[in-house]
Amino acid sequence: MRFLVTGSNGLVGSRVCTQLEQRGHEVVGLGRGPRRTGDTYRYVPCDLTREQDVVTAITGAVPEVIIHCASMTEVDLCEREPEQAYASNVTAAAAVARGAKAVGAHVVHVSTDYVFDGDAGPYDEQALPNPRGVYALTKHMGEQAVRVFVPGAAIARTAVVYGWPAAGRANFGVWLLNTLSQGQQVKLFEDQFISPSFADNVAEILVELGERKLGGVWNTCGAEVVDRVTFGRALCEVFGFDAKLITPVKMAELKLASPRPLRSGLRVDKVRAHLRTAPLGLHESLARFHAAWRARTP
Repeated sequence: MRFLVTGSNGLVGSRVCTQLEQRGHEVVGLGRGPRRTGDTYRYVPCDLTREQDVVTAITGAVPEVIIHCASMTEVDLCEREPEQAYASNVTAAAAVARGAKAVGAHVVHVSTDYVFDGDAGPYDEQALPNPRGVYALTKHMGEQAVRVFVPGAAIARTAVVYGWPAAGRANFGVWLLNTLSQGQQVKLFEDQFISPSFADNVAEILVELGERKLGGVWNTCGAEVVDRVTFGRALCEVFGFDAKLITPVKMAELKLASPRPLRSGLRVDKVRAHLRTAPLGLHESLARFHAAWRARTP
């Protein structure tokens, strides 16, 4: 099959491209600026906020499936730069969906648990979004834009994705790993519940959704919902760090620029029931994270 993957330089997108190539598919990756991965798939630099550039790239590749991983995910930056957030998360999603419609491609659109307010999580696929903050609002609007142009698209919501090596800025897992490995204290929220998601596992699920051209909403994340302190202590156990370096704090104690859901996280019953790829539990995810770190660390 012919796939086009946006955000192919990023944490999830790069892994999606690698896995698709390994499975024998023809892959075209879109990314901002020059290629930053070592894979051999065809790469096209593309600013996704420029609709004509997106349409040109898509019509040139004529993909059967588009996996749209690209996004502006820095929550506080989105709050400070709403126009940039809108362009990256809404305008770009609409442009990709329009291009997909033009060539008849299926779309897998990557979204987030932040579309929910976090008052009553964890959430299943039937829960009604109630986004708070610019990042959450623009990601929810991006979902709707995709549905307008490609009604049969898959909306793949994930959460707190981590993996080694990092692509671009450090993800939560890599930041935590680097800080703890230097023996530094870390403040983690004890009152925010999340679904930590190993990037390679997320990519596997996205690839299956694309290969099978499945539509609808899917929670493509880790199998367990835990608070950030629990995640940090589990990482310490797997990596051999001192768990006393972790200091539990309440989210309200930090003056964050953007609101964040507290009781968030996603239920994965649908993925378990209908997909071949299983969401990983926390210990297995961290074990794979540790193995990747060991393999790439001198």
